[in-house]
Amino acid sequence: MQKLPVGRGVRKLANNNNVIAKVGNFEPEEPEFNDPFAKSWDEMKNMRGLDQNFKRKTNRVVKGYLEESKARPMGKDDVGRKSINSRQDKGYGAFDVITPPYNPVELANFYDSNFANHAAIDTKTANMVGLGYDFHMTQWTEAKLEELEGEKLDFTRRKIERAKKDITGWLEDLNNTSTFTGTMERVITDMLATGNGYLEIGRTVSGDIGYLGHVPAPTMRVRRLHDGFIQIVADKVVYFRNFGATNPNPVNNDDRPNEIIHFMEYSPLNTYYGIPDVIAALQAIKGDQFAAQYNIDYFENKAVPRYIVTVKGAQLSPESEERLFRFLQTGLKGQNHRTLYVPLPSDSEGNSVDFQMHPVENSVQDASFKDYRRQNRDDILTAHQVPLSKLGGVDGGSLAGSLSQDRTFKEQVTRPVQRHLNKIINTIIKEKTDLVEIRFMEATLTDEVALSQINERYLRNQAITPNEVRESIGLPQIKGGDQMIVVGGQQAANARSEASGNTARERERTNSQSDGPATLEGRNPQGEGRRVE
Repeated sequence: MQKLPVGRGVRKLANNNNVIAKVGNFEPEEPEFNDPFAKSWDEMKNMRGLDQNFKRKTNRVVKGYLEESKARPMGKDDVGRKSINSRQDKGYGAFDVITPPYNPVELANFYDSNFANHAAIDTKTANMVGLGYDFHMTQWTEAKLEELEGEKLDFTRRKIERAKKDITGWLEDLNNTSTFTGTMERVITDMLATGNGYLEIGRTVSGDIGYLGHVPAPTMRVRRLHDGFIQIVADKVVYFRNFGATNPNPVNNDDRPNEIIHFMEYSPLNTYYGIPDVIAALQAIKGDQFAAQYNIDYFENKAVPRYIVTVKGAQLSPESEERLFRFLQTGLKGQNHRTLYVPLPSDSEGNSVDFQMHPVENSVQDASFKDYRRQNRDDILTAHQVPLSKLGGVDGGSLAGSLSQDRTFKEQVTRPVQRHLNKIINTIIKEKTDLVEIRFMEATLTDEVALSQINERYLRNQAITPNEVRESIGLPQIKGGDQMIVVGGQQAANARSEASGNTARERERTNSQSDGPATLEGRNPQGEGRRVE
């Protein structure tokens, strides 16, 4: 019998006079990842960015490794080495970098290809750094202000406001292709997707910071000695120092390499690289990709055959068999009510020809398929600690429940990361000024009206000063704004009553009373009913 072309996921079985198409082993397509650090030294030694001293040294090391690997070194009395040498003939050994626990390119692909993972990471990034930033006085500055008064205090206030404007302009001028917020969004996206984010710092000849930028995480590797990082892109090798370090460049003669601040998702199993939260739901990601590809293949008639064809009592010609097979594989796609003519041999004496096409029902129930994908989505979001409501989804929960989830997300997920980011970025700000420090803005769960009422209550009860309120909402300081607002006796009593809720209850009782003698102040003097405004 002639061998027919068989598509992926389907194989043909021939059994006497029967021809059937049967589902084969399904394999989802996966991209191939080429690790540039896994290449041999012979492939890498001619890359740009390597000086001759590094090449000669590495050549000697690789040659010694290859010679040593040919025979096991022996000692006295037939005692030999049992330790294992590192692979110095590969890029990881040549540049003395550590292999990541998970392929960063594959992790980045999960961000691009899985909708739940992508949405969760974007949501966390937007709430951590995407809302912008502002500057506040440092504790040192606040302590100094308490020692000043009069004109000195006003002068210092103006100096602080100028420092906020100057540092904002300086920070935004450090990259002419991106805002500082945009740069941090890329860094944090890398950190959440791969476990590692890299912020590049470049310095001028005088040593001042002159550049801030993002370095793609999949291209970076950490040195074994924690003395820097190696990046490989195409045929170029670049070395980076740790932020603030002054150690020599081990790769080339560049005595002013740029610096790196390494943001990591902590893992107790690795001190060199971070591991993303989504690793806990890695099987859910792969299962969801499998299910999505299966669904596509089903609609393309690959995963499940639409028909089983049986022919009894005759032998199909190779031409008829191929025509039938191609019709079932391709002829039914996008076509309605197609007709196929298959010529069969005439019936022999006592033997009838039986030709049948049996439709195959879908063995996968739609409900269970949806439940499986929904469960995968929930597992991924749980690993990220992102509620569905933050993605704009609704899953039968109430508004109060959504607000509670938003509050938990802010307090337990985004705020701790923001505090960590504030501390790290302020090490950069301190090289410019110690008067103010950066704070990434948090999502506001209280509307402006409620917030203004809260601030007003604090002012009346002398809990905060006007300048403290202005600083919290990003407004400049004013003269005399460091003094508490002093209210009169009646105002103070009203404030206390409002704070305790007595005023609201009294207002409600008054509004619910009938027009009786006790409410004559609300009636016209002539007794003609209630006054109408």
